[in-house]
Amino acid sequence: MKDIIESLLTAALNKLIEDQIIPEGTQPRINIDRTKDKSHGDLATNLAMMLAKPAQKKPRELADLIVAALPEDSSVTKVEIAGPGFINFFLDPASQYSVIKTVLQSQREYGKSQVGAGKKVQIEYVSANPTGPLHVGHGRGAAYGATVANLLAEAGFDVHKEYYVNDAGRQMNILAASVWLRYLEEQGQNITFPSNGYKGEYIYEIACSIADSAGNAYLKTPEEVFANVPADETKDADGNVSGDKEAHIDGLIENAKTLLGEQGYSVFFDAALGSILGDIREDLAEFGVVYDEWFSERSLATNGHIDKALAKLKELGHTYEDKGAVWFKSTAFGDDKDRVVVRDNGQYTYFASDIAYHLNKFERGYDRVINIWGADHHGYIPRVKACLQALGFDQNKLDVPLVQFAILYRGGEKVQMSTRSGSFVTLRELRDEVGNDAARFFYVTRKSEQHMDFDLDLAKSQSKDNPVFYIQYAHARASSVHTKCAEEGMTWDQQQGEANLTLLESEYETDLTSKLSQYPEVVERAALQHEPHQVATYLRELANMYHTWYNNSGKVIEAEESLRNAQLTLTEAVRVVLNNGLTLLGVSAPNSM
Repeated sequence: MKDIIESLLTAALNKLIEDQIIPEGTQPRINIDRTKDKSHGDLATNLAMMLAKPAQKKPRELADLIVAALPEDSSVTKVEIAGPGFINFFLDPASQYSVIKTVLQSQREYGKSQVGAGKKVQIEYVSANPTGPLHVGHGRGAAYGATVANLLAEAGFDVHKEYYVNDAGRQMNILAASVWLRYLEEQGQNITFPSNGYKGEYIYEIACSIADSAGNAYLKTPEEVFANVPADETKDADGNVSGDKEAHIDGLIENAKTLLGEQGYSVFFDAALGSILGDIREDLAEFGVVYDEWFSERSLATNGHIDKALAKLKELGHTYEDKGAVWFKSTAFGDDKDRVVVRDNGQYTYFASDIAYHLNKFERGYDRVINIWGADHHGYIPRVKACLQALGFDQNKLDVPLVQFAILYRGGEKVQMSTRSGSFVTLRELRDEVGNDAARFFYVTRKSEQHMDFDLDLAKSQSKDNPVFYIQYAHARASSVHTKCAEEGMTWDQQQGEANLTLLESEYETDLTSKLSQYPEVVERAALQHEPHQVATYLRELANMYHTWYNNSGKVIEAEESLRNAQLTLTEAVRVVLNNGLTLLGVSAPNSM
């Protein structure tokens, strides 16, 4: 119906331009919104107020002229002017019910659009360091990213989903050293484990698997392991701190590389990476999160991408050397300070890898690139946009939605999480406790940048206070109506139902029909704004309206045949839309509960 009203307003606008009431070349965006008060009609536009200045007329005066120029259309029963110049449209109920036929004809296609047709989008999300299992914080980024990707695809975009594997750098070396130290413990060595090492049970499991296959092939004495390693950080009884935990772990890493050699060290590095990354892949797949590509950070160096990116920056005059290090002139592009890309020891920085990765992304020809990062990466955005500008790309083609970690509450108490301490709650544990559906839905019920408290008790409850249960129950209820009809010897004649939709006269039925017509615009808006919570909110409102109608109309299967068929047709349309919306969110739509 919005398209019909827009075409009528466009025709009126063209006539007023032809009559020289509105200046030629005026092409305003025609905004059409649903009214909040039924007494103001069904749809409204502020077009007269937008055009009042160029037309040099008062808004209400111009609104009168617009209304007078509107072509007639059978779907519009009345047009009124309200307030400072709003134009309100009252629609014919019969035309509004046409959406029910559209839903049933379209089925899974209902809600899809082509607003993104021909446009390629790359979306990267989660990309957690493969140093441990995914925890509940990563789960929010996974659910959000996967749903945004679904929404973009629904809106017609060509979407490429990517996980950036951080398989290079210091954290991976800390992981490898941690596994080696646990391996030495398994071999009977008396090892004082570093305060800055990874301590989770999964480290023991990887170490034991190496011990099982390699025996004592990589055995070294504590004296060799800790030779010339700075003291670890400790606290005395008075709380005074001594030692340096960062220098301590770095010393252990260097000793591991020296004592084991490149081949021996790679055994621990690759075993840790392979085990944890494999676990992450499996965990995400079971969560309904699947990628088109797992992009290796290490490949940026081995394939020459980093050298290529830095050479290009140097050629463009955007780097300089100082005290043996190479710096990127990021302040020239709005960053708060210049950034090191090559350290004085010749090693690339993390940022150098990020520059190369983003150069690679944009060279692949995407119309838009989306990085979904944790909120703690907020300060990283300016430097990445700076490097894009320096490389000659449009920084506005990069979107960076930020995701706050979810805070988990069990029994009313906050659960602390720390990857190295091993005390975190994993995504898998969360899924085992509340199920995939509740986890996927709860994660996207709020804007990604808002803090989120994940209430386990609510997620597991079977009540209308639990939104995912409430919506799934609405779908199950709509599905079961047809079964109940068959059990009582009644049939649903869809053709007759569609012919008698005008019998749906109750406020519940007209409101439900109007709500169904809003679904495509909700999906499109959620896709373009990267806001899955809009779909989650819509589904809860639709479910509430359906439950209210069902509970207050009398059971639809008891209605007179013509009305019953019309109501069953409306019920089926509700079921289709609930199914489509839940599918986008990665949540199942059960037929019975």
